[in-house]
Amino acid sequence: MTESKHDALIRQVEEGEVDTVLVCLVDMQGRLMGKRFHARNFLDHAIRETHCCNYLLATDLEMATPDGYRATSWEHGYGDYVMRPDLSTLRPVPWLDKTVLVLCDLLDHHHHAPVPHSPRQILKAQVDRLATLGFDAMMATELEFFLFEGTPDDIRKAGFRDLKPIGGYNQDYGILQTTREEFVMQPLRNNLFAAGIEVECTKGEAEAGQEELNLRYGPAMLCADQHTIAKHATKEIAAQQGVTATFLPKWQHDKVGSASHVHCSLFKDGQNAFYDADRPHAKSELMDHFVAGLIKYAPDYTAFLAPYVNSYKRFRKGTFAPTKTVWSVDNRTAGFRMCGEGTKGVRIECRIGGSDMNPYLAQAALLAAGIAGIEEGLTLQPPARGDAYGDAGAGEIPTSLRDATETLRGSAMLRAAMGDDVVDHYTRAAEVEQEAFDAVVTDWEIARGFERC
Repeated sequence: MTESKHDALIRQVEEGEVDTVLVCLVDMQGRLMGKRFHARNFLDHAIRETHCCNYLLATDLEMATPDGYRATSWEHGYGDYVMRPDLSTLRPVPWLDKTVLVLCDLLDHHHHAPVPHSPRQILKAQVDRLATLGFDAMMATELEFFLFEGTPDDIRKAGFRDLKPIGGYNQDYGILQTTREEFVMQPLRNNLFAAGIEVECTKGEAEAGQEELNLRYGPAMLCADQHTIAKHATKEIAAQQGVTATFLPKWQHDKVGSASHVHCSLFKDGQNAFYDADRPHAKSELMDHFVAGLIKYAPDYTAFLAPYVNSYKRFRKGTFAPTKTVWSVDNRTAGFRMCGEGTKGVRIECRIGGSDMNPYLAQAALLAAGIAGIEEGLTLQPPARGDAYGDAGAGEIPTSLRDATETLRGSAMLRAAMGDDVVDHYTRAAEVEQEAFDAVVTDWEIARGFERC
């Protein structure tokens, strides 16, 4: 009989192989938050539930407590959520000594009902909607990031100035330069694999010091869980090696940005429902409806794929970051690229998401839009050809967080799919980010106008 994860943990604790359990939730920003438990205490007392402050789903990147959230506030006293460990997510953390990690679902403290604006719950809701239609979502994400010289503390103490990527030139697919970066990337691949995360490969990306980590296709929830853990691991392992990994989408205006492309197909009875050998490109009618939904509603959900002011600095012509909401056949200038043409692996790649996206929110939004396309029977227009950047008739990706916030606020589709409370909660999160930026005097403003205005 196969040993369960629970039984395995009991044995590992008794044999002294594990002494620490990271009990984690995923916050609005896609970060791991939680507690470190002594393993014995976790098994005896916290394996069913523990608690956390409910402000963890109402903060910004700096952990400030902005007002305007209905779910919690100073007025409501910032009470507790229940953290319920999902033991199916239990896994070793090989880059930390004698440590394992488990992800939790968040429940209301009083009624033990799922918290609707929890990122994992938002994605679960869309997966459940698909299940009622008879489909399973299979997804994969690409994680792009930069490596910089110096530890995070070194860079912070220097005021984030004079940043030096560890590479000296564009290293896209390059082996020579990335060999010099294997002191980070090899332990990253091996530790993630040892943690049960199916790593496909890493490669150099299209800028100095830029990397890409690819994980295997899998069920939507597993994809988001693995993305989140891999992103966390990347930062920790880089720091252990004396360098810094950043997932900021655009660290310098004249450098290529970092994306997180999302691949998606729907499966039914274990087979790819996007595949139809008798239709053009082997693309099924179901896929047509799904992709048409992605395109129609792209402005509605862009805030879930590009959640910060900096996110929108990435959308520039000629940078492989899209500006148009069109689909293509294996064309990287479009917002949506069909991959695997003519094969049973046919799928759609959304290229809008930045490296800063919360994968649960991004994947949930894409699935909601695709479901709307299916339910509305939307017609997919012919694919874009050539350089989509110059397609004057194509729909535009919102060009600022301010614009994306308004389309999110007004999205009848997302309100029907996710609920008003969820949309209002994340609309407020986007407003908080914009308000924080608008209040700051930037270096650019000072340099531009200090003497000359």
